[in-house]
Amino acid sequence: MGCMYSTNNGRKNFGNCECIILASETCFSVNEIEALYVLYRRLGSSAVDEGLINKKEFELALLGNCGQRNLFVDRVFKWFDLKNNGVITFEDFVRSLSIFHPSTSETDKIAFAFNFYDVRNTGYIERAELKDMLLAIFEELEVTPSDNLVEAILEKTFVEVDHKQDGKIDQEEWKEYMARSPLLMKNMTLPCLKELTTTFPSFFISSEVCDSDLRAARDVCGSKRSKSSSKIQNHQSGPYLHFLNMMKR
Repeated sequence: MGCMYSTNNGRKNFGNCECIILASETCFSVNEIEALYVLYRRLGSSAVDEGLINKKEFELALLGNCGQRNLFVDRVFKWFDLKNNGVITFEDFVRSLSIFHPSTSETDKIAFAFNFYDVRNTGYIERAELKDMLLAIFEELEVTPSDNLVEAILEKTFVEVDHKQDGKIDQEEWKEYMARSPLLMKNMTLPCLKELTTTFPSFFISSEVCDSDLRAARDVCGSKRSKSSSKIQNHQSGPYLHFLNMMKR
């Protein structure tokens, strides 16, 4: 059958070939990609049924409301919007969710989390950036923390992570911190993504693509996959647990 949407407003036809390519370049199987397409279509039609997920629909899925500016939501949307054109295509959706797949490497997950907090793209996580993101997450959770609590969290974090004591967290320090914090790595993984067709049976679509087709595509697309992985890593940003709630809706 294959996932398919019609050409309109810049959208492209999506069929078996595209599903095979996406499967060869991510941790998902063809059947799982087809299941994700059903989820994608549901999210993309929550406000305007145009076959794409816009910022309003993304906010509705993530928060249950829209229109209120929030740095956390902006960062998550930016990470999903790989082409930086204000909408999330299906390819964007699959590639972005792939970072949370149980089979994705810890190295990619660590890089993703680091880039999410590196709001200014300086190669470091600075105290002001972490504070802004912390306040945005509290806002998203509808919690109003005291100034003392925010400062205490920031101080504790930098004491634990900023071993060079230069007031910023570099990638090496972040990697060491993640290695010491298995719960953080666990939060970077959505187990349901490994069992999409059983976790979400209503999303399952029987695929006409066989395993041999997928293996052949993986052989052909080897060099293309390397280029795509590099591009995706350059666009990583945005945590994690909230997606589980989004997918269950």
